[in-house]
Amino acid sequence: MTAVRGTEVDVPAGDGVADAYLTHPADGEPRPAVLFYTDAFGLRPAVRAMADRLAEAGHTVLVPNVFHRRGRAPVTEVPAFVDDRARGPVLRRMMPVMRQLTPERAMRDAGAYLRWLAACPVAADGPVGVTGYCMGAALALRTAGAHPDRVAAAAGFHGGRLATDRPDSPHLVAGHVTAELYFGHADQDPSLPGEQIERLGDALAAAGVRHRCEVYAGAAHGYTQADTSAYDREADERHWAALLGLLRRAL
Repeated sequence: MTAVRGTEVDVPAGDGVADAYLTHPADGEPRPAVLFYTDAFGLRPAVRAMADRLAEAGHTVLVPNVFHRRGRAPVTEVPAFVDDRARGPVLRRMMPVMRQLTPERAMRDAGAYLRWLAACPVAADGPVGVTGYCMGAALALRTAGAHPDRVAAAAGFHGGRLATDRPDSPHLVAGHVTAELYFGHADQDPSLPGEQIERLGDALAAAGVRHRCEVYAGAAHGYTQADTSAYDREADERHWAALLGLLRRAL
């Protein structure tokens, strides 16, 4: 197993400074970079562990606190284990915070994160990968559309609201994407009903985007998050195989 080194860093962002977690192989050699967008529960120990696993696979990984406008992570109290009883209250506290992160603000931040990685001595020159979870899946897709010259691979897992009927829906960036995309959808996810899955796939196909979209049968929204009751080990390992395979092909 590759030894990794994780540190807390500050990244100048669109409106201030974003605290973030940076992890990479401990030898300090430049490695292909991955921008990691969290779910709504934000930057926390379980997410750092996921980023470390990516670093063990040979990547330099930046996990920004996308809610930095509300303060340093955690921006609200999140239990060490989020069970079904705790999930609702945490999400209710996070809703106004998530609404504050508009697509315009998120993409200003994305540019800042990518510029920071371009100057990072442990990040290799060249294209980057992006991965996102829950709300982070939409951020990953938007980042691929906003920065086609930088993003070679983007993945989203148990994403929600990826293809709505709103004029700023994430799927509408498809025509700008040059990266290879992968989406691992949760099964029977109210935040991503069947019509949205179909709309997303149709938009990517019409734009000629290299992509694969799969529904993980039996896996609930949040299946990759080991500190929640939604965690599904089998689906999580499937996610790792898909994500690491995408990054190997693209970076």
